[in-house]
Amino acid sequence: MNALRRALPQFPAYSTPLDKLGWWALRVGCVGVLLFLLLPILVIIPLSFSDSSFLVYPIPGWSLKWYENLFTSSEWIRAAKNSFIVAPMATLIATVLGTLAAVGLARVNFPFKGTLMSLLIAPMVVPIVVVGVSTYLFFAPLGLADSYAGLIIVHAALGAPFVLTTVLATLQGFNHNLVRASLSLGADPLSTFFRITLPVIAPGVISGALFAFATSFDEVVVTLFLAGPEQVTLPRQMFTGIRENITPTIAAVATLLIIFTTSLLLVLEWLRGRRR
Repeated sequence: MNALRRALPQFPAYSTPLDKLGWWALRVGCVGVLLFLLLPILVIIPLSFSDSSFLVYPIPGWSLKWYENLFTSSEWIRAAKNSFIVAPMATLIATVLGTLAAVGLARVNFPFKGTLMSLLIAPMVVPIVVVGVSTYLFFAPLGLADSYAGLIIVHAALGAPFVLTTVLATLQGFNHNLVRASLSLGADPLSTFFRITLPVIAPGVISGALFAFATSFDEVVVTLFLAGPEQVTLPRQMFTGIRENITPTIAAVATLLIIFTTSLLLVLEWLRGRRR
């Protein structure tokens, strides 16, 4: 009973009627904002089970034919295959580079460190259209446009800042005396990193990797500039379908992506809980 009482929201001590009104108004407002943000996303889920050929409400009937069309269409299968090729490879590169950069920035103080940090996180703030145009102009003469390599490199560059910032935040509470103790006992720096530093910062590394994966998996603007017909990913295929022929198959894909992204966020929250 005491545990249940602690779990329920409690009014502040010595609260006045005005305090209670503000307490409830704040929570009602938060729920309203959440519903405003979530309902446009959730409304697409029932449409994926409609037997109509159009995205309409009320739903005339229920069917799984759009999911069947999704898993039997060569275009959608190719797009899903490309997404699961590009995103994991880009995530791996982004995780390695972002983690190494974070460890280096956390250990050493040097002139223009803030400037270097700003450059490393620039892909997070530069408009994505600018990134798409500039990378296409740079990669085209090198033969990297319309290739998996070019797409993976750019997606890795977009995901690395998320790994960098997440691992840096984790390193803020890292006890560097552990590293000094390991080195004083004769361990080399590489062994110290893998046996001391990495296990401690692993939740931050995994969280950053999940952010990098979600960034790559959902990216469409850069893909429009760099990907050729053979490198079409799921977001680009959805964008093409919306422009040319809107069908509930797109709603089926969106539903699966919602479930997939929600699962990633739940894993991320679980990792944050373990780190705390």
